[in-house]
Amino acid sequence: MAQRDAEATRAKILAAAREEFAAHGQAGGRIDRIAREADSNVRMIYAYFGNKSGLFDAALSDAITRMAEAVPPIPTDLPRWVGELYDFHRDHPEVLRICLWAQLERPEAASEPLAAYAAKAAAIHPQATPPFSAVDLLVIIYAIAQAWQTAPIGLLSADTGATDASRRAAAIAAVARIVTPGTA
Repeated sequence: MAQRDAEATRAKILAAAREEFAAHGQAGGRIDRIAREADSNVRMIYAYFGNKSGLFDAALSDAITRMAEAVPPIPTDLPRWVGELYDFHRDHPEVLRICLWAQLERPEAASEPLAAYAAKAAAIHPQATPPFSAVDLLVIIYAIAQAWQTAPIGLLSADTGATDASRRAAAIAAVARIVTPGTA
């Protein structure tokens, strides 16, 4: 009999759950689809995660952790950081989607621990100048990086000359203007 690799099974379940919950939210996500996609079974999902809420929370935490590890703050170059965040959200839309579903369905599970945000704010604090606090800058940077993923399709379609590169450049330029007033 083949030995089961518990960590590999758990990782496959989390990957399938991230995709399922990003597409359908917690309420619309189906455990049977996750089990099928992960080449596992419903019983194993409940054994690892307890219940559907536990699985959703684990998938959300995993998505946020992956983003934080992939795109840590660059305190000395916030415009470059917003460009990297823009790229991450373009390449991994499921992370933002699962976060948005969490805000709607499970706001108590939707945020990184306060310590994680405090560390990010402390890292970029030297770049914060009035009227912006470090937390203001974090909110603005995330909002700008995510803007094209969350904007209405009709609005994006209205800019017929826009390209991914021009949108990314606009995000970088916006943050540059915020952290260095007077830049073009």
